[in-house]
Amino acid sequence: MNLPRDPLPRPVLRSAALPSGPDPARMRFTLRQLEYFVAAGESGSVRLAAERVNISQPSVSAAIAHLEAEFGVQLFVRHHAQGLSLTPQGQRLLREARALLAHAEEISAIASELSEGVAGSLAVGFLVSVAPLVIPEIVRGFAAAHERVRLEVVEDHHRGLMDGLRHGRLSAVITYDLDVPTEVAFEPLVALPPYALLPAGHPFAGRESLTLAELSNEPYVLLDLPQSREYFLGLFLHEGLEPKVVSGSPHTEVVRSLVGAGHGFGLANLRPRNRAALDGSPLAYVALHSRYRPLTLGIATLESARKPRALLVFEAYCRAHIHAGHVPGMTES
Repeated sequence: MNLPRDPLPRPVLRSAALPSGPDPARMRFTLRQLEYFVAAGESGSVRLAAERVNISQPSVSAAIAHLEAEFGVQLFVRHHAQGLSLTPQGQRLLREARALLAHAEEISAIASELSEGVAGSLAVGFLVSVAPLVIPEIVRGFAAAHERVRLEVVEDHHRGLMDGLRHGRLSAVITYDLDVPTEVAFEPLVALPPYALLPAGHPFAGRESLTLAELSNEPYVLLDLPQSREYFLGLFLHEGLEPKVVSGSPHTEVVRSLVGAGHGFGLANLRPRNRAALDGSPLAYVALHSRYRPLTLGIATLESARKPRALLVFEAYCRAHIHAGHVPGMTES
């Protein structure tokens, strides 16, 4: 969170729900001190926290010491040359401080919106396999349409994205409908059926569609990502088949390069407009039979979290630009 730095005295907040200690009525702390505490709690280091918020290390240490003195509790265990770890009281305060800072950001954005339109900052996560196709168009287009919203983009695996939502580090996530926790709301945008990825010279390359039974004796190059791995292998399992996995990679472009070099076929759901591997090897896309379960790309948000105006606008933008008739970076057939 980037709070304005100005020479005027900052208003102080009085807390009515803090850990046991001195009289809550006289407790004083600033949003800036909470920001430094959160940075230290998330990074586990005064040095890294100072770099993150662009302030001196003594300022971070002083803020932590002030909060500990005011609250009458130890927030961190100091490890010589190994950084900091939160105490149970510190973990509780970290959760509440994140929520308070997020709320303060919302208030600031609302104030800006009332006078000048949609504003604020959003941290949005993208699934690593989806990011190369979707990020350029969505981020560029949204930034052009809403210049006063600062979009922070994070790429991660599905589990990391879900953790980011749970812990308040991310406001929204663009991902698949795989293993979505109950506390996360998922809004479908577009269903993406699986297809076979083949070298352009493969005998099946000219087919209109294929079944997994036809591919089961072919060497298979697996996209070896959590959730994706289970999804693709599950397609074979559902048919009572066992694929001949000869290699795999967590990187989509490595899979495409191996397929282009003739190591085997691949399976995917996103169809990039570029029908070639990074080394220039031509590729063919052949649809699988319609009975195979598609993946659904959508927007995930935390069910219980308040949605600031900037997030509502971002969701609406995604609905308008990711749908059955158009997926950024993807061919239509």
